[in-house]
Amino acid sequence: MGVFRAWGRVFGGSRRGLGTHPPPGDAGFGTKARRQLSPRGSGKPLGPLGDRPVPGLLRTDSLSREELAAVLRAAVVDQKGPLVTLNKPQGLPVTGKPGELTLLSVLPELSQSLGLREQELQLVRAPGKETSGLVLLSSCPQTTSRLQKFFNHSRRAQRPTATYCAVTDGIPAPPEGKIHVALALEHIDGVSLVVPVKSPSRKNIVEGVKRTLSHFRVMATGSGCALVQLQPVTVFPNQLQVHMMLQLCPVLGDSTYAARVGTVLGQRFLLPAESRKPQRQVLDEVLLRRLHLTPSQAAELPLHLHLHCLLLPGTRPRDAPTQLLAPLPPYFSRTLQCLGLCPQ
Repeated sequence: MGVFRAWGRVFGGSRRGLGTHPPPGDAGFGTKARRQLSPRGSGKPLGPLGDRPVPGLLRTDSLSREELAAVLRAAVVDQKGPLVTLNKPQGLPVTGKPGELTLLSVLPELSQSLGLREQELQLVRAPGKETSGLVLLSSCPQTTSRLQKFFNHSRRAQRPTATYCAVTDGIPAPPEGKIHVALALEHIDGVSLVVPVKSPSRKNIVEGVKRTLSHFRVMATGSGCALVQLQPVTVFPNQLQVHMMLQLCPVLGDSTYAARVGTVLGQRFLLPAESRKPQRQVLDEVLLRRLHLTPSQAAELPLHLHLHCLLLPGTRPRDAPTQLLAPLPPYFSRTLQCLGLCPQ
């Protein structure tokens, strides 16, 4: 496909800072990346968690502003010049109501802890609350403007700048392709949900319907699940979750859209959005055993969607884009090991 790059280097915690160019022709997993994904230690399968919670979850409701700022300070992936990149924990909202603990609300404390006294950090790009991964911050308004222009130009040219990895319940078929679908945000029983729109008219587009596009590629399969690489070309709320749901392969841990995928006699089908309210994803007993999770632990299973690579413009106009990588959360790595999802 030509748009999938730098995938393997994120696994095992490797990362690249600013000013590092993606090597030409690096289109997938190399031998080193495959070794990094293999289970380490004794080689025995992972055991049950017992009474322990799913590893790597952040409980923001029990943190103070100072404690959250310290968590984010420890999550910094790269700091160079005015740019700061951190690996956002899953479950941390980026914005919220006044008084709520969010990423934006603790930027003053984070800026101070990083020694940025003259210019406070501002948000350039970040994944949503339930998604983990790269957050791009800048303390320079000119740099922020330059990056936003780069992202907007890349979007208009249909060049993806963000690469996500996901674990899906189900294996997409075909294993590689593009997902084109019009989406709209609707209020159903008091809940804002994204729904597909068939054959949208011009009036629909004016009224908020948007044509969306994502690239996808299956990188590994096991236990009826898949490790999938996703690159959105457009930007729409919950776009990747909805795109995978439309493939009848919802993202593992999706408590919003997975309920729209029904099963009868082993065959999956799509249910109308109006007929299914958001609810905890129901996993079959075989998958729960492979994940070594109790039903109560499965109810807390986080969304397995991680923004692991961002492309940024080079220093000079003709320079190749640079890339930033973020390692996977502990629960994501554990799931890959339990399901044997190692790219070949």
